[in-house]
Amino acid sequence: MEKVDYIISADYVLPMNEELSVVRGGAVAVAGGRIAAVGPEAEILGRFDAARRIDAPCSVLLPGLVNTHTHVPMVYFRGMADDIPLREWLENHIWPAEGAWLGDDFCGDAAELACLEMLKAGVTCYNDMYFFGDAIARATKKIGMRGVVGAGILDFPSRSGSNTDDYLANAETLINNWKGDDLIVPCVAPHAPYTCCPDSMTKARLLAERHDVPLHVHLSETAWEVGEIRQRYGKTPIELLDSIGFLSERVVAAHCVHPTEAEIDILASRRVGVAHCIESNLKLASGIAPVAKMLAAGVRVTFGTDGAASNNDLSVFSEMSTAAKVHKAVAGDPTVLNSRTALAMATRWGAEALGLGRVTGSLEPGKSADMIIVGLNRPHLVPLYDIYSHLAYAVTAADVNTVMVAGRIVVENRVLLTADEGEIIEKAGMWREKILEGSNVCRVDR
Repeated sequence: MEKVDYIISADYVLPMNEELSVVRGGAVAVAGGRIAAVGPEAEILGRFDAARRIDAPCSVLLPGLVNTHTHVPMVYFRGMADDIPLREWLENHIWPAEGAWLGDDFCGDAAELACLEMLKAGVTCYNDMYFFGDAIARATKKIGMRGVVGAGILDFPSRSGSNTDDYLANAETLINNWKGDDLIVPCVAPHAPYTCCPDSMTKARLLAERHDVPLHVHLSETAWEVGEIRQRYGKTPIELLDSIGFLSERVVAAHCVHPTEAEIDILASRRVGVAHCIESNLKLASGIAPVAKMLAAGVRVTFGTDGAASNNDLSVFSEMSTAAKVHKAVAGDPTVLNSRTALAMATRWGAEALGLGRVTGSLEPGKSADMIIVGLNRPHLVPLYDIYSHLAYAVTAADVNTVMVAGRIVVENRVLLTADEGEIIEKAGMWREKILEGSNVCRVDR
């Protein structure tokens, strides 16, 4: 009998492998933070002796979800400026609030709240674009979550830098501090073509290539952006970035709401990962990305929540459900974006888009033990005929019971084990009072 740390059993195990198989009455063996084996429970129990057994009846065990685009510190701006267009939202509300409050303490405290929310919603890995990345990385590491932490690049001053060179220096420092970490992947994150000129985009690309880290960018999010970039450069945002050699498989492009068919072909040929943020796009009336066309062209489309200031939550389960339904209606075809495709987008494809396909995203021997247990014995989840259907259309964040990251249980029976939930929530309330007292941009009542 081989010694392992855990054997976890469930009614259903979804490895999320290429075959999208289902193991009924399955189990996973975990040793040294990695998956040792996946298979029927009897087979696993016959091969392995575990230090701890976890039996999860009336449950499904699957890889942790991957959130491929967010801005975690923006949880502290949740609901602060709703029901307005993106440009007004950014320029009149979000950017002034960030100018007033951003710093290590703000971003670190907010990142703890975001990680708490995501873990309890079954997200074990996220891809971020923001500032004060060291504080975000420390908070993420402390809470035991996997994060791709992007250092934001802009062409104008903010609390994080005075000019583009400052932001690039911040990014290089972040890379040097965190490259090689077991949970944190540093990333270079130029904001968008309308906030970073082609020269800045090129410098960001060269920095990412020199250190072999991901690139993360907003791209073709709104009709205004497309028109603005056409006016400035005579090209669309996707055409512009392609013309300067920016697009490649190391790039995660958030939104991509307004690509032409020719631009979809560019994204596919360059192997760009697309983070589809449907709930944020709907709420800001940015439009609906042509996901069915992108998938048909071979684009690796994944799910992002965007920040909680524009969504207003960080649930990938919610993104899956909304996207799968909306795209059926848009296409007039109920077979579009089926439940199995949605689950692949939320797990394995998300990890692959972040360059982490060999690390996480599926339950396969040798990969990190990043797993979630979802309870199925709830009124809205019975009777059950198709487990993929349930996960895409019926399961909510609140149905996640247990979360493991890198072989460490971080949430058990919906309780965070790595930090004090009450303290995290209390700090959020304290920051709310500071923001209300010191800001004139909040559209909220006390």
